[in-house]
Amino acid sequence: MIYATIEEFAAILPRAGALAGLDLGTKTIGVAVSDGLRSVASPLTTIRREKFTLDANALLKIAEERALVGLVLGLPRNMDGTEGPRAQSTRAFARNLERLTPLAITFWDERLSTVAAERALLEADTSRKRRAEVIDHVAAGYILQGALDRLRYLG
Repeated sequence: MIYATIEEFAAILPRAGALAGLDLGTKTIGVAVSDGLRSVASPLTTIRREKFTLDANALLKIAEERALVGLVLGLPRNMDGTEGPRAQSTRAFARNLERLTPLAITFWDERLSTVAAERALLEADTSRKRRAEVIDHVAAGYILQGALDRLRYLG
């Protein structure tokens, strides 16, 4: 089920259980996961986008292997807070995914998550080639960590 707010999402989550954060791009999906106590987000992998069914199966396989209890999708809002075509595409992806899984799904404002990820990788003196390989799942980690911090505050 899709929950419009992080507060609604928090209300239905079990006390423990890992979450995944997703950074949906046009060509890739960055995936990060949390620990069972939902303290720390760790970048996991980047899925090359193909068709929705293949993308969803790859995500659901990760969800099953890691016993996830929910998904947090980065919602790419415009800087003025409005939602453009990319945000609509993310919502459509969530609606399609909702038909395939009982996992709780919510959204997290991802403005500047890729910028923050890029900055962190630059500070770590990561090569350009390596940055290109990991940027999406590092950005997913920023998205998920933001949601985890909010959930802890609501706790």
